[in-house]
Amino acid sequence: LFYILFLVILGLPILTMEFSVGRASQQSISRSFKALEKKGQYWHLHGYVGMAGNYILMMFYTTVAGWMLRYFFDMAKGDFTNATTADVQAHFSDMLNVPSEMIFWTVIVIILGFLVCSLGLQNGVEKISKTMMIALLIIMVVLAINSIFLDGSDKGLYFYLVPDFNRIKEIGLVNVIVAAMNQAFFTLSIGMGSMAIFGSYLGKDRSLLGESINIVALDTFVAIVSGLIIFPSCFAFGVNPDQGPSLIFVTLPNIFIQMPGGRIWGSLFFLFMVFAAMSTVLGVCENILAMIRDLTGWSRIKGSLICGIVVFVLALTTALGFSVLHFQPFAEGTTWLDFWDFIVSTNVLPLGSLVLALFCCNKFGWGWDNFIKEANTGIGMKVRSWMKPIFKYIVPTAIAFIYVYGLVTFKWQ
Repeated sequence: LFYILFLVILGLPILTMEFSVGRASQQSISRSFKALEKKGQYWHLHGYVGMAGNYILMMFYTTVAGWMLRYFFDMAKGDFTNATTADVQAHFSDMLNVPSEMIFWTVIVIILGFLVCSLGLQNGVEKISKTMMIALLIIMVVLAINSIFLDGSDKGLYFYLVPDFNRIKEIGLVNVIVAAMNQAFFTLSIGMGSMAIFGSYLGKDRSLLGESINIVALDTFVAIVSGLIIFPSCFAFGVNPDQGPSLIFVTLPNIFIQMPGGRIWGSLFFLFMVFAAMSTVLGVCENILAMIRDLTGWSRIKGSLICGIVVFVLALTTALGFSVLHFQPFAEGTTWLDFWDFIVSTNVLPLGSLVLALFCCNKFGWGWDNFIKEANTGIGMKVRSWMKPIFKYIVPTAIAFIYVYGLVTFKWQ
């Protein structure tokens, strides 16, 4: 509930702002602030922070996407057929501890991402993404229906859809809010320029608030259906649903083993996860490529090749962080993945969103009048004058408070 709330009251305004900055400047985030800022200002420095954030995101997200891809093939080959719980746990551990495995699947994801981007926006990113998204939605609906009708799934539906206020009180309301806000920013990829580049590709025929609402609505639908896939299945087979990454790579394979036709359902589930992960990879790779091309003038092919190599070298920290490059940045057992995720999710995304809000809605930045003129160009829903206090005051205040609170309460050790 809080996640959906923050998608609407924070994610939607910031997404509209980021689209506006990209479309008005017709450039990536690394150049858009410079094109729109007043003489003598330094807003454009955030563009380089956004570019760094995109690189850091790919330093761990490509590795995780590689896990998804590897598990799809393993499930489809029948590697989990007749496996015991210990076998499934060992499968995941063995993958993490074999450097060649981790590097191979990370490389495959990076090659796919930049290969598609090298084909261009319409012939590559747009065409592939549309096909993946249609297939993704079909797979999700099929898996959700299957999960809902499992014996014992009603308890999972109750757990998922009925709020537990006692649990909120136990965890802490502000902690729940901070987690919801970070997830809302992460799922929309707002704050570090990922949406600015797609805004630069949008035509002037549609207003940007309406386009943002469509994205938020689809994102919410995907999130809800994902829960309908996972939680009923967990309760149907007596599995604890709050196990983090191990839920996907250890617990869920154990569930699929027990299900009739589990090999098929498991393959479909990890195919869905691959499509979901690759949609993000394609978007971020396109953003990185656009920023580098804005700065250097390189062709798509040259930029894709060089950016792909750089991302691969940087991603080795995560790929090898479980076996060779040991690093525990926070509590015992944390890795490079946790460190990079902390940099992006807890810092770059919220701070970048704060910069966007201040830049778009104040005279010392681009300014409200310029922002609303760009956002409202075209047919569709408009940003109304009564929304100004929300955009100008409520959004940046909420982001700043929750960001500081998140840092103060972060479990550093």
